[in-house]
Amino acid sequence: MAGLSLYFEDGHDDLDDFGFDDYGTECDGIRITAFLDAGQDNLTPLGRLEKYAFSENVFNRQIVARGLLDVLREFSDNENDFISVMETVARMSEDGEPTVRAELMEQIPNIAMFLHESRPNFPAAFSRYLVPIVVRYLTDPNNQVRKTSQAALLVLLEQGLISKADMETKVCPVLLDLTEPSSDDDYKIEAVAIMCKVVTMLSKDTVEHLLLPRFCELCSDARLFQVRKVCAANFGEFCSIVGQEATEKLLMPKFFDLCSDSLWGIRKACAECFMMVSNSTSPEVRRSKLSPLFISLISDQSRWVRQAAFQSLGRFISTFANPSTTGLHFREDGALLEVPRCTSDRLRNVLLLSCPHSLRRNAYVSSRDGRATPSPEHVSTADSEELHNFDNSHTLVPEEMHGSFTHTNSSDSPTATNNAKNTKEAEQTDENFNSFHYWRSPLPDISGELEMLSCQKMEEDTQVEYLLSFCTELACRFSFACNSPPSMEEEGKDDSPHSPLSEDKPKVQNVIPQQLLDQYLSMTDPARAQTVDTEIAKHCAFSLPGVALTLGRQNWHCLKDTYETLATDVQWKVRRTLAFSIHELAVILGDQLTAADLVPIFNGFLKDLDEVRIGVLKHLYDFLKLLHADKRREYLYQLQEFMVTDNSRNWRFRYELAEQLILIIELYSHYDVYDYLREIALTLCSDKVSEVRWISYKLVVEILQKLYACGADDLGLNFINELTVRFCHCPKWVGRQAFAFICQAVVEEDCMPMEQFSQHLLPSLLSLSSDPVANVRVLVAKALRQSVFILHQEKVQGIIVKLSAFGFTKLTNSMA
Repeated sequence: MAGLSLYFEDGHDDLDDFGFDDYGTECDGIRITAFLDAGQDNLTPLGRLEKYAFSENVFNRQIVARGLLDVLREFSDNENDFISVMETVARMSEDGEPTVRAELMEQIPNIAMFLHESRPNFPAAFSRYLVPIVVRYLTDPNNQVRKTSQAALLVLLEQGLISKADMETKVCPVLLDLTEPSSDDDYKIEAVAIMCKVVTMLSKDTVEHLLLPRFCELCSDARLFQVRKVCAANFGEFCSIVGQEATEKLLMPKFFDLCSDSLWGIRKACAECFMMVSNSTSPEVRRSKLSPLFISLISDQSRWVRQAAFQSLGRFISTFANPSTTGLHFREDGALLEVPRCTSDRLRNVLLLSCPHSLRRNAYVSSRDGRATPSPEHVSTADSEELHNFDNSHTLVPEEMHGSFTHTNSSDSPTATNNAKNTKEAEQTDENFNSFHYWRSPLPDISGELEMLSCQKMEEDTQVEYLLSFCTELACRFSFACNSPPSMEEEGKDDSPHSPLSEDKPKVQNVIPQQLLDQYLSMTDPARAQTVDTEIAKHCAFSLPGVALTLGRQNWHCLKDTYETLATDVQWKVRRTLAFSIHELAVILGDQLTAADLVPIFNGFLKDLDEVRIGVLKHLYDFLKLLHADKRREYLYQLQEFMVTDNSRNWRFRYELAEQLILIIELYSHYDVYDYLREIALTLCSDKVSEVRWISYKLVVEILQKLYACGADDLGLNFINELTVRFCHCPKWVGRQAFAFICQAVVEEDCMPMEQFSQHLLPSLLSLSSDPVANVRVLVAKALRQSVFILHQEKVQGIIVKLSAFGFTKLTNSMA
């Protein structure tokens, strides 16, 4: 602001008129506040400000507006002068030239920040002088001035400089006036956009009482599709702010209307914000209302709407996740929080309590191999037919769902009466199908089998997975039948009993509506790439960990085939996406399913393109630590393969390998580290790229620390001798510098006993004190500066003298 180069071809009188008498036209930098300097007019600084702020020359007024921040700094010490300047600013805001007003508005955020930091009475001055300018410029006839004021308003809100009172009494009323039905179209479109941006920075009460009613009206604006499109694009933000109750009562009917709008761009915007809307609704509404609505978007006639819907499908499915099993919880504002996860005992109790009483007693019979098989009567054909009959008579169609939202405010309407009647019928249905009426009796006595089961020793993870599997399989038909109408194919499947742990399980579950899962599984269909999006498989791969987390490991059989299909996709971008997230999926599935289903795919990624292998390499430690020790040890033989890349110039690949090896060391025994990782570390230490070499030196230090921490002094000594031969006596100075750095790191990290260091490493380090290369001697001095010389004061003092002779006075003084 203080240095501004001005160039003029003609009219040098303008410079004199502006107060630049003391500067020539060839001056490179001119202070903007130069007009305040004493000149020939014998005016005070405030008088000169007044003169040039209202000069007939537009250029003068522009310069004053541009330099207002510096002007305020000049007069901020005196209260009277400060008030005079602020009043001048208020008068300048009424300038008839749009460029002057735009220039003034650009300075408002900077002036506000300055006043906030330096003025004790900032709120009063800002509210009295500057806020009215910002608000008035929102209705300025010039487009540039309006755009500038909108940007300034957002900046002021982000910085928290506008008070709640000013927002409610000054800003919001103007936005409401501009969005009136009778308002100018351009003003209205701009006001809707700024209102949707402002809403994320306001409190829930302010939005709900001032802006929400108008937003609902704008969503139904039949004349301007631009208004509806802006509302659709920002619908999720409003839902996140106002919370669940207002979303379901006021916003959901509008959302249904927007999702069925005649313009595909509006429907596409609804599909893109579907996850945020879903986060703000109850699980019942999410399952019964939003799911059919989303299915309609996936089946939209417009390809762009279908594309957006499929891209949002995985995120929408993730909103069905149960916090008690996933450890994740969505707040009303849409933020994702981590909640404490249940212990194995608590999870077992929750599962048992969530099952009907008769299921807990007689749901399964233990076989000799430890697997559970359901009681025959629980999978009988008669039960399946009863469930389908129940479903066909209680399924709610989308039109009825839309009606239930649009009439929520009419408690006395026939719809409300029908809803109450349906509620009573549902309660009666629940009573008829409870654990005492629905499940058949008499039940077989399986006390002997239960006693045998109690005698078997099972691991906690196996028991949890066991209970999850049997509860889900037995309850899936009932829950699925209550939520979606079955197809003929599914009815045929239910007619024949099957074991829940059979290898060919039906892709049926009860966590999310089955139609959503079917649509998600269809994303790998080649026909989808032709009719929807060529990168639809990539979107499917990107969201798969979230879908797997939502369904849980007990429903992994639903996703297994899809995951294998994606892992062999011809597009390397799809495989790369899976490679970057395979460690997250391993955490979700657990060690048993990981070893059975993910390890083969992981092995395939190891032999893939470098673009795919880098995804595996970046999380190699995270994946290996989830495997059993014997399975993990098999990868020791394959680590060397990461040294070979498609492009030798891809040094970042080797750098990432060194970083992962530093972490992997803790997963293996000191014998394995010495036999396998040592050679890789030494090879990386000789890499052509310095970044790779420096990170590899740290790897060497970690290996030494591992060996000595495990008491393998003989292996540590062998490694030290190898380092000495390879680096300390290296003919290249880079090798000798590496040895000095390793010694320094060994001392800093306290990797080995100081007696061992002084006996095996210190003599070689001291021999480098007279190295002809200065870079080597610098690292030697840094290494000796550590605690080494405490144990060997006499030897180090002699080295200090030698280093001083080479001119390292600063280092030697700090060492002494």
